Amino acid sequence: MTRSVDPQLARACWAVLEPIHAFGYFAPQPTAAYVALGLRPKLSYFAARSAAFGPVGPEVTVATFYVFAPWLVQKALPASWEVATPEQVQKARREGMYAALHEVLGEPDVTEALDIARRVCDGLTAHGRPIYAAHSSLDWPDDDLLALWHAATLIREHRGDGHVSVLHAADLDPVESVVLGGLFSSSTEFLKKTRGWSDDEWAEGEERLKGRGLLTADGELSGAGRETRQEIERRTDLLATEGWAHAGDEASRRLRELVAPLREKVLATDLLPKWERKLH
Repeated sequence: MTRSVDPQLARACWAVLEPIHAFGYFAPQPTAAYVALGLRPKLSYFAARSAAFGPVGPEVTVATFYVFAPWLVQKALPASWEVATPEQVQKARREGMYAALHEVLGEPDVTEALDIARRVCDGLTAHGRPIYAAHSSLDWPDDDLLALWHAATLIREHRGDGHVSVLHAADLDPVESVVLGGLFSSSTEFLKKTRGWSDDEWAEGEERLKGRGLLTADGELSGAGRETRQEIERRTDLLATEGWAHAGDEASRRLRELVAPLREKVLATDLLPKWERKLH
């Protein structure tokens, strides 16, 4: 008999783990480790997250990350592999995360939380999930806290791959996706600064969304736009349940309980953007 789980429970559990993963993109220690290799700090993100694929060019990353302007990825790849191998970047990422996590969280006993998180990951499947599949091939860290971060990363990338498939199904191109997503999550300013699209490309995306009735004439979410974006979240949630179903409701709730204090300590650093700190 196939086990199932309430998508809202699965979402709540993911939301508790997500800051543990996302912290790595804003904490200074991983960036310092990349810079020590010779990577450019603002572009190191692409090498760090793509390293699990091996020394790929920009095409794979543009396709799988989806919402970034191609020119921005092309500045990072393959140039990053000329100064550091993917293996060196992966090692730097883990060393930086080890330092960041232990500085903020100390030495918590995460044995039980890690055991459940690994059970969740055991239930994840790779078909149609390229970024998750690449990261799932990496060895688990020996340090328990770092291993919990790795589990959070696998869960996040699995969900993210599903989210991209939902954006495709909704017939939203990369610019339309970030415009709609930014308005929905109050992250427009952050996305404009980090996704690389020009003002003209952004404006053209807005016009296409207005033409579909998803934005109002003044560029705000219409009722239909909000419903569309809510449906995208609902379908993303549905596609992200399999790991939590594998672990079961009781274990999933227990993991949420165990990780909640760690999440609060990460959020207390104020390193994550406000819109991401509100994630639930």
